[in-house]
Amino acid sequence: MDLKAQLKLAVEAAAAHLGAPDTDAAIQETPPSKSGDYGTPAAFLIAKALGGNPAQIAAQLAAAVQLPAGIQKVEAAGPFLNFFVNRGDFVRNVVENPAPIEARVGKVVIEHTSVNPNKELHVGHLRNVVLGDSMARIFRAAGHTVEIQNYIDDTGRQAAESIFAVNHYGLTWDGLQKYDRWLGEGYVRLNADPQKAALEPGIAEIMHKLEAGELRAEVEKVVHAHLQTCFRLGARYDLLNWESDVVGSGFLTEAMNILKNSPYTSRPTEGKYVGAFVMNVSEFMPGLEEPNVVLIRTDGTAMYAAKDIGYQFWKFGLFEGMKFKPFTTDPEGHTVWTSAPDGQPDLERRFGHAQEVINVIDSRQDHPQTVVRSSLGVAGEHEKKERSIHLSYAFVTLEGQTISGRKGIAVSADDAMDEAEKRALAVLHEVNPTLAARDDAAEIARRIGIGAIRFAMLKAEPTRQIDFRWDQALALNGDTAPYVQYAAVRAASILRKGQEAGHDVSGAGANWDALLDVDLTLAKIVAKLPEVVAQSVRVHSPHVVAAYALDLATSFNAWFNAKDKAGKPVTNVLQSPEGLREARFALVARLRRAFEETLALIGIEVPSAM
Repeated sequence: MDLKAQLKLAVEAAAAHLGAPDTDAAIQETPPSKSGDYGTPAAFLIAKALGGNPAQIAAQLAAAVQLPAGIQKVEAAGPFLNFFVNRGDFVRNVVENPAPIEARVGKVVIEHTSVNPNKELHVGHLRNVVLGDSMARIFRAAGHTVEIQNYIDDTGRQAAESIFAVNHYGLTWDGLQKYDRWLGEGYVRLNADPQKAALEPGIAEIMHKLEAGELRAEVEKVVHAHLQTCFRLGARYDLLNWESDVVGSGFLTEAMNILKNSPYTSRPTEGKYVGAFVMNVSEFMPGLEEPNVVLIRTDGTAMYAAKDIGYQFWKFGLFEGMKFKPFTTDPEGHTVWTSAPDGQPDLERRFGHAQEVINVIDSRQDHPQTVVRSSLGVAGEHEKKERSIHLSYAFVTLEGQTISGRKGIAVSADDAMDEAEKRALAVLHEVNPTLAARDDAAEIARRIGIGAIRFAMLKAEPTRQIDFRWDQALALNGDTAPYVQYAAVRAASILRKGQEAGHDVSGAGANWDALLDVDLTLAKIVAKLPEVVAQSVRVHSPHVVAAYALDLATSFNAWFNAKDKAGKPVTNVLQSPEGLREARFALVARLRRAFEETLALIGIEVPSAM
């Protein structure tokens, strides 16, 4: 348990001693202008519950609280309670006994990517992939069992148009060009063809063949190409679910049978919905002008929302239905499974059966996803409704230009990664020619380039639009991955120089009491990682971790460049007195691990040098 958690329990126990047993004592870091290291406004809550003066209650709390190890003293500052840590004990504990990330339980299904299998991924798709993959890493680090799904829309119009274009224009794949790029060129050509309207019967014929499963092998070629792109970005998957399998597995009927038993569904006998199967979502989506959602039309055909509801119900394990088989292996050798009519039933309940479902889908689907979520409430599954999460994200523009795959106005994801690595290598040549000549220069550039793309897609809250710009993403200063990576490399360099000088960097012989406030400030930032992971899980967004990575780098740079009043450096580890030197080496080693752990949560690797 970390020190803040211990302080929280101590304050709450003291509050109960004063007669307020249900106090939720928030522990916060004190502002730099205030005394102490941590503080709490708990006296306000107690005063509200029991009556009395908050300042007097704070004084009573200070007298009653049992200080945990590592806290030197407590003071009442008006209505606030301020705690002072024992500097040496605190830093040593951060280094030697880092607080674990709070272990959680339960299975989480995360669906992301889900790009139409008709063309290559463009740079805008990368935000979806990186958001979903990072959420999976974070939830897994928090102790959850995580299943990553990728939905393959193999019966949609986009796939039909691409396959039709191949036949209509007599296109032949040369086996060299990446398959999804080649297929996408036909899609763009078709959508620019002034005669496209006259070609609709042929497109419709292809759609029928897709629905019948006759062209699945063609779609599989695109999916394999998509996976190559996503694997390169660092994303991994457990299961590919195909729309044709979802439809063919009876999910729609199963879900509608569940909803039929709800008081919120009906088949009107009069009015504009006569004969249709309708779901009233007014209790779950208040304020709608039209609260009735048609799931099954009067003619018996299903609305798109009905299919999505069935799929969501399956993810939560409300019924079984699909068969599965191996599809491919990822770069680590793990099997990626796929739904398949010729597969095997999921007798071990390997897939689905989630306690929480996170769908990473762009903001255009906000309303449909809310309908899907509300359907769980309509079905009486209120807990599952609350744990049905839409991770909504805004669009990405590239250098200020709107992306359109249909019109061919886009930079492919593969080209974006090529360009990122190329530019990263150019930066290496510019700032460190010796490094650029190393045998591992290409690997260093890959880690910098891919890291820059991932971080650029993560650093803002998902609901904020991103304008991806190359110069900003690859800058060594500012809110970028290279800025954080450089700090991590600098920390490793300090440790390497210490070892080369014959010093022990593990903490042996450390004089922890010799550490200064500047060292304590850095240690307090390092100690926050479990808290950051918990917050990221709570808000369902990896931008919290990205922001912490920046804080970690900025705090380290401030520590590294700290000077006394005379302008003399105060944190030069190699020049520090014996004992203090060993304590600082140990702190830097712990910081280095924190960089690696933090960046791993968002899928970014630390280069060997920069």
